[in-house]
Amino acid sequence: MNPRQNLLLAALPDAEWERWSTQLESVDMPLGDVLYESGHKLTHVYFPTTALVSILYVMEDGASAEIAIVGFEGIVGVSLFMGGETTPSRAVVQSAGRGYRLKANLLLQEFNRAGPVLHLLLRYTQALITQMSQTAVCNRHHSLDQQLCRWLLLSLDRLESNELVMTQELIANMLGVRREGVTEAAGHLQEAGLISYHRGHIKVLDRAGLEQRTCECYAVVKKEYDRLLPLTKAI
Repeated sequence: MNPRQNLLLAALPDAEWERWSTQLESVDMPLGDVLYESGHKLTHVYFPTTALVSILYVMEDGASAEIAIVGFEGIVGVSLFMGGETTPSRAVVQSAGRGYRLKANLLLQEFNRAGPVLHLLLRYTQALITQMSQTAVCNRHHSLDQQLCRWLLLSLDRLESNELVMTQELIANMLGVRREGVTEAAGHLQEAGLISYHRGHIKVLDRAGLEQRTCECYAVVKKEYDRLLPLTKAI
């Protein structure tokens, strides 16, 4: 596995990459693995390559809802370099795969150099904040069918596959809705020939159709990621 399958790692200039490459640790990221818990101090940051990670906001009663998705485009643990060290969110692997991790103190050293790494990570964080903000708006104002389309498209953008292994119960937990609602919404998409769903496997059959059916939120998030994180080395 190549660490530079992760787009942030791929964007590092040569000098920074030479320092990082010997410090990165390859890790398995199995389904359901908790990378950090609400309120806990971060010891590492994670760079997924083939895994997908959900950032969940957790309520006092244990209920949770997804506020962002991170895959091969990003980093898990932005609160570390934003100065907070802890966060009220939880990071959970929602699609199994692999990735790399870096010790927290090493990332902070790089960030505090105030060079290309700082600018790259701040641009990524701005894009992530856009995703979080748009998710909040979408969950409040758009139909469950549209939310599911947005969620599927954002997930696919962060995986090199058109198939997700995901139960309806887990999707319901991510969206913060009842399972019955997800069953109905997924049924609508399947009847329209946009997806195939069988025993926890969701395969997208018509991506263009999903894009037409979703709300504006998906395009807003994608545009911001494309604007802030071009697939070139950081400058």
